[in-house]
Amino acid sequence: MVQAAQVNTVSTAQEVATIDSEIDAPEPWEPFETQLVSWSIGLGIAGLVVLGTLVNLFLLP
Repeated sequence: MVQAAQVNTVSTAQEVATIDSEIDAPEPWEPFETQLVSWSIGLGIAGLVVLGTLVNLFLLP
């Protein structure tokens, strides 16, 4: 009974080590994803500026 628990603990430790190594490795699409987020934020800010200007010109006066 004790040996089964020890084997189980070892396999769990190996699984944790495998999961940790998988988390540390970057995803292959990470640079593209970072660029996509940057472009999305930039377009969002540009859209706010354009819409803010249009509201200021046509709705507020």
